Amino acid sequence: MLNINIICIGKLKEDYLRSASAEYSKRLQAFCKLNIIELNPCRLPEEPNQSQIEAALDEEAERILAKTGKSDYIIALCIEGKEISSEQLSSKMNEIALSGSGTVSFIIGGSHGLSPAVKQAAKLRLSMSPMTFPHQLARVMLLEQIYRSFMISSGGKYHK
Repeated sequence: MLNINIICIGKLKEDYLRSASAEYSKRLQAFCKLNIIELNPCRLPEEPNQSQIEAALDEEAERILAKTGKSDYIIALCIEGKEISSEQLSSKMNEIALSGSGTVSFIIGGSHGLSPAVKQAAKLRLSMSPMTFPHQLARVMLLEQIYRSFMISSGGKYHK
């Protein structure tokens, strides 16, 4: 069974997001071992300058990468990433599972994104859309897409 880590900066604050996350986490139990790792964001001043943001991203990167294993297939969610269809994600997940890498680690940054170090460690940079979404909503969207990819692979009726 494939291990899926979702390593994210910040906790889900809204009840409806926590509820949706819990629902997809429950559904995914049949297909994978899911582990959601929430890391605290670095504290920044009210209006941080670019060097403060970069220092915070570097600190977050150290903590993020410490949660990954050497053989993990790391997928960083970032705006400049590649846009793929649900079917392509399903194929990618199957390819990863067959390659012998037992763990896929998806990385979701905070409101300032991800450090270049995390993006460089990733084997795939993935964009959910050219639109901008709150990083908390991105987690629910990612969980839904992971579930959808397993349903596509299994021939389930969920995907239309």
